[in-house]
Amino acid sequence: MAKNIEIKAYAHSFDQQFESALKIADTQPELLEQRDTFFNSPRGRLKLREFPDQEAQLIYYHRPDQSGPKLSDYQITHTPDADALRATLSEVLGELAVVEKQRTLLMSGRTRLHFDRVLGLGVFIELEVVLTESEDVDSGISEAQELMQILSINEADLVENAYVDLILKSQTSS
Repeated sequence: MAKNIEIKAYAHSFDQQFESALKIADTQPELLEQRDTFFNSPRGRLKLREFPDQEAQLIYYHRPDQSGPKLSDYQITHTPDADALRATLSEVLGELAVVEKQRTLLMSGRTRLHFDRVLGLGVFIELEVVLTESEDVDSGISEAQELMQILSINEADLVENAYVDLILKSQTSS
């Protein structure tokens, strides 16, 4: 399984933080519309990520719910038929929740910088430092912490849960 070190944070100054990211980015911003349907899973999280062009990815991942840099194991399977796969998974596992977002993706070295506008939740920054198979986790954590400083991400901004957890929490409190 692939691995990365991930952090998620509320964006306290979204536009300024994005400008800081542009200065260290190796790529031009890529705007992505994503619809993630989460399914009940006995272990980890399972979601179907759909794009407007009908392409989709089935993504399984497992990571601890904690703030700050954390190790995430993940596996991605591409599918050309999102509707059929969603129907099958919904029938077998049941849908947990849907997360819709507009994501601006930048790359800085091996790190994916996500600037997310999540429907019903607000604006967030997510960093994913992609690790090689034999790489030490501490080097990825160190890199994530350096990027947090560059992007002015404070400890108080860190989010320990996935967007789906925040959506579910907002649904139960309303």
